[in-house]
Amino acid sequence: MPGEPGTTEVSGKFQARILALVVRIPPGRVMTYGQLALLAGRPGAARQAGHVMNGLMGGQDGAGAEVPWQRVINAQGRVSTHKLGFGDLQERLLSAEGIPFDASGRCDLVARQWWPEEDRDAPPEAPF
Repeated sequence: MPGEPGTTEVSGKFQARILALVVRIPPGRVMTYGQLALLAGRPGAARQAGHVMNGLMGGQDGAGAEVPWQRVINAQGRVSTHKLGFGDLQERLLSAEGIPFDASGRCDLVARQWWPEEDRDAPPEAPF
């Protein structure tokens, strides 16, 4: 059913909120797909957040603005782009920013996960 957390349908507002968050992630820090969904007002919509991120071609949004796509990883601290063919690139980009990965391919989310200050205690907006 459209709009449920298991689907890939995304609204323009949700996409805009995801992209607005991603462009704010500082170098050397990461956010997770689920965290993006929560802060964009759709808790549980990690797959939809991933769909938005997969839609970035060449690291730019539809308007040509640079988006640091590499700074979004999964909740286990791993990159999820190996199956898409650019996981090694994402790991290299993150490593160049100072994010280390252990032998199993995980980064330390406790040390590296970024939360916008104004959103730390704020509840997400109602779903749209």
